[in-house]
Amino acid sequence: MKAFYLFLLLIIAHSASAQLSPDEKNIIDYLKAHQGEAEELLIESVNINSGTLNVDGVRKVGVVYRRELDKLDFTTEWVDLPDSLRRAGHLVASRKGSQGKRLFLIGHLDTVFELDMEFSPYQKLNDSTATGQGVNDMKGGNVVMISALKALHELGLLKNTQIIAYFTGDEESSGSPHEVARKDFIERAKASDIALGFEGAQGLNTVAVARRGIGGWTLNVTAKTGHSAGIFSENAGYGAIYEAARIINEFRTQLKDEKYLTFNPGLISGGSEIRLDPANARMEAIGKTNIISPSTFVAGDLRFISEVQRDRARERMKAIVSQNLNGTSASISFTDGLPAMEPTEGNYNLVKYLNRITQDMGIGATKAGDSGARGAGDISDIAKYVDSLDGMGASGSGAHKPGELINLKEFPLLIQRAALMIYRLSRQNPALN
Repeated sequence: MKAFYLFLLLIIAHSASAQLSPDEKNIIDYLKAHQGEAEELLIESVNINSGTLNVDGVRKVGVVYRRELDKLDFTTEWVDLPDSLRRAGHLVASRKGSQGKRLFLIGHLDTVFELDMEFSPYQKLNDSTATGQGVNDMKGGNVVMISALKALHELGLLKNTQIIAYFTGDEESSGSPHEVARKDFIERAKASDIALGFEGAQGLNTVAVARRGIGGWTLNVTAKTGHSAGIFSENAGYGAIYEAARIINEFRTQLKDEKYLTFNPGLISGGSEIRLDPANARMEAIGKTNIISPSTFVAGDLRFISEVQRDRARERMKAIVSQNLNGTSASISFTDGLPAMEPTEGNYNLVKYLNRITQDMGIGATKAGDSGARGAGDISDIAKYVDSLDGMGASGSGAHKPGELINLKEFPLLIQRAALMIYRLSRQNPALN
């Protein structure tokens, strides 16, 4: 019986490989033979702390990747940002050609793990799992991209292609103003046809056609003050804390069921006196239980799948804020963060394209993941200009947490998937079909 199942597996593997061109079979063979080099590059970069605010560490990771990309005959450069942004800058590698699609590949050098956090170096836990700071988000994804490009270069398959590999240095905490931090990134993307983001993959068989955008909101409530014995009366009113509670609860009851829309009040303070420290996300409040609160402040975020949904939610929130309880007044203001990567037809066409590749590889069908499952990322800034896919990087779990993990069993297959995707797109003109 075991021999029969082995025979079936061999038939399936042969059927899949028969769909691959000779070049594509060579790509996979090369990557299998050099998988150890990919893990070595992963270890080297993970073992450098590169929290966003660790400018020197971010640049050191950039030096490592630049060394590798220089070997592949890319033209590499470092994009400096104004000192006022207090960020390391970005690494850009490019090559010019006229064949196939103009590709824009996205990675980032920074992690959420700053220098004042306990350092976790690369550690292989078993034959299928490793841990370390940024091992999945997104140094694993960076290595997927670079290893795929290395295989294509070594086999002479990058000639006459136009590819930009862009590694931002502040994805986890963008320099402000954001439009300055992303100006060069957006301009280069506009000159491309397709963007592929190498943020973490959710297994072998899904990719992201969408990422929700994010913005902020602040609610300021003022009210009459006085002795607490008079609260709820016509003369005294309800106080600022009750009004803030009403507004937040109405947000929940009226908007919570709209698909892909979320809004989180993350910071609140009320009392007789409030002191705000926005730079450090801190507040102090003074108040007594026998005084009706004259002021309350709330700060939160708003996540959305499209600009239409964002604008509609803002209008509904404004309407709720305007219906004040007796003796109170409230105002809400909104700030833009990252736009949404909307689930467009072009993005879904790229899923179909990748699906053919994974079917040909024999690793199963690829489908679009849940559009609401991912927050905003670098690709969000440019998705309205080019057809885009994200989630092309390494798989694992625990991103942004101590003990972040990478799946070492899927890692080689995801590199192969990326290499074949880049290979086919760099030969495809003009429309995908």
